[in-house]
Amino acid sequence: HRERKEKSFLQKHTKMSVKISISQSLMFLFNRFILRRYRNPKPKYQKGPSFLLLSDLSRHTLIFNLEGALLKSDSLFPYFMLVAFEAGGVMRSFILFILYPLISLMSHEMGVKLMVFVSFFGIKKDGLRAGRAVLPKYFLEDVGLEMFKVLRKGGKRIGVSDDLPQVMIEGFLKDYLETEVVVGREMRVVGGYYIGIMEAKTKHDLEFDELVRKERLNTGHVIGITSFNTSLHRYLVSQFCQEIYFVKKSDKRNWQTLPRNQYPKPLIFHDGRLAIKPTLMNALVLFMWGPFAVAAAAARLFVSLCIPYSLSIPILGFSGCRLTVEIDDISSQKLNSSQRKGCLFACNHRTLLDPLYIGFALKTQNITTVTYSLSRVSELLAPIKTVRLTRDRVSDGKAMKKLLSEGDLVVCPEGTTCREPHLLRFSPLFTEISDLIIPVAVTSPATFFYGTTASGLKAFDPLFFLMDPYPTYTVQFLDPVSGVSCQDPDGKLKFEVANHVQSVIGKALDFECTNLTRKDKYLILAGNNGVVKKN
Repeated sequence: HRERKEKSFLQKHTKMSVKISISQSLMFLFNRFILRRYRNPKPKYQKGPSFLLLSDLSRHTLIFNLEGALLKSDSLFPYFMLVAFEAGGVMRSFILFILYPLISLMSHEMGVKLMVFVSFFGIKKDGLRAGRAVLPKYFLEDVGLEMFKVLRKGGKRIGVSDDLPQVMIEGFLKDYLETEVVVGREMRVVGGYYIGIMEAKTKHDLEFDELVRKERLNTGHVIGITSFNTSLHRYLVSQFCQEIYFVKKSDKRNWQTLPRNQYPKPLIFHDGRLAIKPTLMNALVLFMWGPFAVAAAAARLFVSLCIPYSLSIPILGFSGCRLTVEIDDISSQKLNSSQRKGCLFACNHRTLLDPLYIGFALKTQNITTVTYSLSRVSELLAPIKTVRLTRDRVSDGKAMKKLLSEGDLVVCPEGTTCREPHLLRFSPLFTEISDLIIPVAVTSPATFFYGTTASGLKAFDPLFFLMDPYPTYTVQFLDPVSGVSCQDPDGKLKFEVANHVQSVIGKALDFECTNLTRKDKYLILAGNNGVVKKN
């Protein structure tokens, strides 16, 4: 009798469990295929996003894939090459270069992991500024104009990368494309140093899924823009975007490059030594030219330092150096006058060699320049006299007047170099030390290397400039401007004269005048105020 009771109880419990299991399954299927489909309709798939230009997207959130939908190039090698060269040095970039055949034979994901490892392993986290100071220039030069116009119409923009680390893309997307949210791969850090390994992709996927879910709840209008060869579309499908647009390689080939005058934020400051994008072929040319570049720079430096101007100028010209001199009529009369004493030359600042090339143009070594933060090595090697200023206006003014009484004096009122066609604000101190100022407009286009740096070793600046195949300078002496050494009782005229000299040089070079200063530059590029302590 007891056994019969137990058997009956077990049969009833089994039937109840089966009923509960069946009801749970039915509820899951109902929620999975009916409720979620009702709440989130199946997205529309489109082949290209071009006709979005005709739509009003101000209330939509646009989620786009950086490498798949925004950049024209499909290769990520140049960007990792920039990180390897600028943050790790020549040997690290050379290792990445010789590994390229192996990378090309790997799967896409494994190739990216190897490039990340070579580029980031052992790099100090706090010292890496390539993402904000170097890469934005090259990303901007690779942006497709058509996709840029689409993104500008969106109410909110979310940039996503399947392969590039967050530290490489965040500065570019937020600072220059005004992207509100950036989702990239996070790098693992041990003891403050990158170990060259990215966090698991599942963590990246979960963060992105959560982000899309919030946007879906907040706006209700989410549009995805990606390409067929990225995994972003799988995330978008899982979150049921209303529309998903795919960019094909053929679309990218027909895109125009984003013009400089349409950048959301002007590109005024950028750092790094390389002046060309290190694609595979460009990297090959750079490494082939490298040994010759070092030899050429050493020979040019020796000629500049040890041989008189009358002989060094033709020798440097034979070695590939180019100097073009233009002199306006009034300046020509002043410079060629037999009664000329010391002249004050105020020039824009392109490289540390600006005063030296002005001396070449004048064919004289009896010229002095003043500086705030010239390295000790550059001071020792300079073939002309250099004098450090103290940043005290009174004492600096007296020192400059004394130097001017002894001979020609070259000043760079910007206080720091600027690579782009912009002029920084001119400090008015130079207007108070002479009644006559000769503005000088200088340009020095770079071919392979930049002869300036904000975060690197400034002692190497002249060498990198001389490592170019054809180091080129153009020096233009403009009409003199009256100074205010004895006629500025209220202290306002000096600023007007400084602004006038800036505008005259800007007009001659077709450069844009700005109110930015040395401090602005170094805060952006190096994270400091640009003051270099004496060694």
